[in-house]
Amino acid sequence: MKVLIFRTGKGKCRWADQGTQDWLKRIQKRLPVQEVLLKPSPDHLSIEKRRSLESQAILSRLKPGDAVICLDERGELWKTERFSSVVQEAMNRSTKRLIFAVGGPFGHSPQLRAAAWKTVALSKMVLNHELARLILAEQLYRVYTLIWGGDYHH
Repeated sequence: MKVLIFRTGKGKCRWADQGTQDWLKRIQKRLPVQEVLLKPSPDHLSIEKRRSLESQAILSRLKPGDAVICLDERGELWKTERFSSVVQEAMNRSTKRLIFAVGGPFGHSPQLRAAAWKTVALSKMVLNHELARLILAEQLYRVYTLIWGGDYHH
């Protein structure tokens, strides 16, 4: 299974890039992860239009059989063990691409959330998308150690 992180943003945030890549390089042998940077919509548009355009950019890249997990403040709050079981379930279902969607500042459209396999919140607080991708990368590493062994998780 391949893991893709579709993230909407301007990019080139050194602290987030360094931290995210550090976590992701640790798991590449068993769980290949690739980040895809998607350009944010123009600032002059309404929030609804921005949300819609950014979500459509993600929807247009999906392939049949993809399992999409939206990271969104309106999602379920998971413990790490639940996160691990969802990744394991995707592997057991022979999912070819597990896609994590990290939205822009206004999150995802209802259409993308409806098309998603799961919608998860990383916190009860709203997180900057750069911080969200860093937390996601660390949690993917933690999931990796739970599935394939390691002493990182407790």
